[in-house]
Amino acid sequence: MLIGFAGLGRMGHPMATHLVRAGHSVLAYDPVPGLTPQGATAVASAQDLTAASLSISMLPDGPSTFTVVSEVLRAARPGHLHIVMGTIGPEAVRALGELPHLQLIDAPVSGSVSMAETASITTMVGASADQFERARPVLAAMTAAQFHAGPVGAGSAAKLAVNAVLAGLNQAVAEGLLIAEAADLDLGVFYDILSGSAAGAPYVGYKRQTYLTPESTAVAAPVSLIRKDLGLALDLAHRHGLDLPGSEAALSVLDKAVDAGLAEADMARVLTALRDRAEKPNHTTAAELEQTGARP
Repeated sequence: MLIGFAGLGRMGHPMATHLVRAGHSVLAYDPVPGLTPQGATAVASAQDLTAASLSISMLPDGPSTFTVVSEVLRAARPGHLHIVMGTIGPEAVRALGELPHLQLIDAPVSGSVSMAETASITTMVGASADQFERARPVLAAMTAAQFHAGPVGAGSAAKLAVNAVLAGLNQAVAEGLLIAEAADLDLGVFYDILSGSAAGAPYVGYKRQTYLTPESTAVAAPVSLIRKDLGLALDLAHRHGLDLPGSEAALSVLDKAVDAGLAEADMARVLTALRDRAEKPNHTTAAELEQTGARP
């Protein structure tokens, strides 16, 4: 099958590679020219992707996705199906889905770069039943599991909910490590304990080296990306009148990590931001308030 693929970054490059390995012919495009997957054919513009009847975008944000989809729309023939696999939020996906003469579904993914390289990531799909069945064989070449979450936009909503949990878990692991560090525990031994405990989710296991030796471990998901996704999740929550104090706290720490110059570092580096915060407290203790006659 001929497939158009836009977005050849950390996640997109291995995903497009898996399509080639599955026997598909891939037209590859990236807004920032880079390395084309072996066996794929590089094209000069997003419009060139419409030589295929199905195209995919795996781009980091809404603006870049809108640009690519708009270019696809200009050249797409009736029946062309475009799959948005980047995380841009359900409202943005639905807006794109209302563009005329283009079938569009969303299928954001959950997993790390290493999981994309082994095709063990998961995708959550917002589509009609017919569209899901049409897209599923293609998605199965890149992902280990494909869940039909509901109509267009449902995949993106599911992804934001998943990443709200992930951001909270990311911060919780960092906080656990800080407690262990303060108690003079061996962090490697503590991480073994954490991984084997009730809190030992898969994320805890595969992020071990990123937490313990971040300087020598490749970035899997940068702070800027999880901060973007959590911001979208909170935007969605606020539109529905939800109060999510845990997510708000996680976002605050991610903001501090960005301010500390860690935007493109791995999301596990919130541990660095929390350490800096502990070393430079910016709050007044209850005892200090009592000394000044103020009430906490």
